[in-house]
Amino acid sequence: MHIEIYSDVVCPWCYVGKRRLERALAAFGGDVRTTWRPFQLNPTMPIEGTDRKAYLEAKFGSLEAFERLEGQVIAAGASERIPFAFEQIKRTPNTFAAHRLIWHAQRHGKQDAIVEALFHAYFVEGRSIGNVETLAQVAAQAGLERAETEAFLNSDDGVADVKAEEAAGHSLGIRGVPHFVMNGSYAISGAHPSETFISAFKKIEADRAVRKAGS
Repeated sequence: MHIEIYSDVVCPWCYVGKRRLERALAAFGGDVRTTWRPFQLNPTMPIEGTDRKAYLEAKFGSLEAFERLEGQVIAAGASERIPFAFEQIKRTPNTFAAHRLIWHAQRHGKQDAIVEALFHAYFVEGRSIGNVETLAQVAAQAGLERAETEAFLNSDDGVADVKAEEAAGHSLGIRGVPHFVMNGSYAISGAHPSETFISAFKKIEADRAVRKAGS
């Protein structure tokens, strides 16, 4: 089975969804390959990012409105052993460079490790993941060579590829993340409980068995 995961590294529900998918895969077993695909929640964000408080006030109307939603995310994170530390985050970054790093990591077989490291760096440590130097540091901690990664991020390598992958997601009608596409035809949108993923896996296996029997 191949699961394509459309996600953004500044989406807390994507972090929760990653954990729930992992639990489902551990329970289900089988031969599964995952690929992380780019989806920018804030594609017009300035390259240098913006003050997080100002961004939240503009998006939600007030910090109080966001804090009510934040409590739900923190509770969901706690159930998945994610210690969200939103108070550590000072700026909301532009995530295009982070998505290029994730694309680059796939070529080295370390995509999932990089995604995990980026989520942790942003949501737990409050690090500036729109910054090339920070991204290179995170990459090194996840097993990539720092100098080579920094050189990649300072080049145009992968720019067109990441834009094409993101456009492909929009052409599928994806408007929010996380969004999971299984074997190119089955989709789950949102950070559903692991049981939802397991049910989908079973359906895919059952459909495959029916097709095989009829061939």
